[in-house]
Amino acid sequence: MATPVTTHASRPPKLVLGEIVSFAYDTFCSNKVRFALTALGMVIGTASLILVVTIGLTGKQYVLNQIQSIGANLIECEYQGGSAPNSTPDLLTIDDMQAVLEQVSGIVAASPVVPLDDHISIGGGKERDLRMLGVQPQYSTVRNLVVLSGRFFDNEDEQARNKVGVVQQKLAEEIYGSVDNAVGKVIKVSGLPFTIIGTFRERVNTFGQSEVTDNSMIIPYTVSRYFTDTPGVRQLYFSAAEPSMVIPVTEQVKKVLQSRHRPESVYVVQNLTELVAVADRTANALTIVLLLIATVTLLVSGIGIMNIMLATVSSRIREIGIRKAMGATNRSIRYQFLSEAILIALVGGVAGVVIGLALPFSVRFFTEYRLPISGLSAIVAIVVSSLVGILFGTVPATRAAKLDPVESLRYE
Repeated sequence: MATPVTTHASRPPKLVLGEIVSFAYDTFCSNKVRFALTALGMVIGTASLILVVTIGLTGKQYVLNQIQSIGANLIECEYQGGSAPNSTPDLLTIDDMQAVLEQVSGIVAASPVVPLDDHISIGGGKERDLRMLGVQPQYSTVRNLVVLSGRFFDNEDEQARNKVGVVQQKLAEEIYGSVDNAVGKVIKVSGLPFTIIGTFRERVNTFGQSEVTDNSMIIPYTVSRYFTDTPGVRQLYFSAAEPSMVIPVTEQVKKVLQSRHRPESVYVVQNLTELVAVADRTANALTIVLLLIATVTLLVSGIGIMNIMLATVSSRIREIGIRKAMGATNRSIRYQFLSEAILIALVGGVAGVVIGLALPFSVRFFTEYRLPISGLSAIVAIVVSSLVGILFGTVPATRAAKLDPVESLRYE
């Protein structure tokens, strides 16, 4: 009798594990509907987890793209006043911009901004407010503007001081009916005729929070000097070559400007980095909240697994008694029921992952939108579903292992 025992004890662990999994699979196949309904909770939970991560990444990408569309690695400089009372204005100048371009590396584009307010006649004796912006040709690149019709003025227009302008989309549609009709028309401002050579819009609507308004017309900086008595400019815009260079370039620009003006003069040099960071934190916080909701779904499905496994143990008490009478150990009984719980969780988890990844892939395939897909979320979903199976399958498995074989055989 010792030889069979020795043979059984020396059986490879893989064979024992294979038997346990086989028992779990047979049980699963004999109760397909019940186990499928139980696994449905895991399907919903894991699919929700992946979709939540996809939604969070999509929202984050959208917000960051919107912010970046305001300006390509934009750096804005503006005079805020003097710290000393009754000090004379110490405005920025075009020479300041040239000094920055010469002393600071990593800047690919720059432009001054000179805002001017006036009125224009739109026919029928009516007048319309007009905001003119005196800028240089690189302003279009710095502010990432979209030219809808015609063209933006170039360096030749700037140097020749041509009286040309590029009008905002809404202003062109209001006066001329469409952006195409506006090109070639002439607007008189303070008696000077300006030929409209193009129309534009901001790539992202800033809702009037930028220097560009619905009634804006952009003209060459050299022409804007006709309307001002001082060489000062309101703002200077710079564009860094790379996003990683925005912060160091911002600090260098501020040092150059401050060194060229009085110590008591205050200049604000800012970029969109802080706004991007806030948007990033907001998107991450929203993703975490949605993940917690998805986790609740997984926990509820885990409770469902535990309930169905407890019911399974109750209905299979006699089977457990027979297995114990034939030599099955408490550990093998425990592993059998635990593997059944894990199998339910894994089947539901894998199905949920497939559904969760299929939706964003479908959007990519059938539309032009490129939704971000996180492979890590799929791995996390599988791991979490396995942990849920282990966590909520332990109690029923332990209960099955502790059943007395004699009482189990008597059970009807």
